Amino acid sequence: MLTGPSLAPASGQPPKQLVIFLHGLGADGSDLIDLAPYFATRLPDALFLSPDAPEPCDMAPFGKQWFSLQDQSPEAMLAGVETAAKTVNAFIDAKLAELGLTDEQLALVGFSQGTMTALHLALRRPKACAAVLGYSGLLVAPDRLADEITVRPQVLLVHGDEDDVVPHQFMPFAQQALSRLGVPALSLSCPGLGHSIDDEGLKAGIEFVSQALPI
Repeated sequence: MLTGPSLAPASGQPPKQLVIFLHGLGADGSDLIDLAPYFATRLPDALFLSPDAPEPCDMAPFGKQWFSLQDQSPEAMLAGVETAAKTVNAFIDAKLAELGLTDEQLALVGFSQGTMTALHLALRRPKACAAVLGYSGLLVAPDRLADEITVRPQVLLVHGDEDDVVPHQFMPFAQQALSRLGVPALSLSCPGLGHSIDDEGLKAGIEFVSQALPI
């Protein structure tokens, strides 16, 4: 089972929503849990979990990875994200059962490789989660999605237009691929931003997730 930092509901009550953060390559759960207090201002009854990816990063002397990116061929990327999806799906299912919550009360927030993982698994689960918020990521194996998609959660993609790690062009490409398949996908381009999250993107993400999750 994945482990990592968490933030309990600000209300002090049992969780009524679950927000799971999926970090990027070479980071760990502590990288995104700092965003939780900002989301909690709009979601006081949400539990926030930010699990560490299961593998040590093979491209840095520190941090974790959901899957290796040393080989970025389409075949290797697909194999990697499929393995990661199985791990995260098991974590999601266990936590929802433990908390007595449903997919409708779940939101996924990813950054970079975490976005790749979140998008891949969220579109293939038996039931749709409330929202997928993806920062600075991309859609892996879009050509396979038409045959594999099972649900259509709300999606917001946020990307800096000066990202030199995951190029900005992947955002409109992903949005178009999702929209063609009936996924309600929105996007936000952040001018002058590199591979990061700025105030504009954070505020938009909080608004999106808080509106998607049932009160």
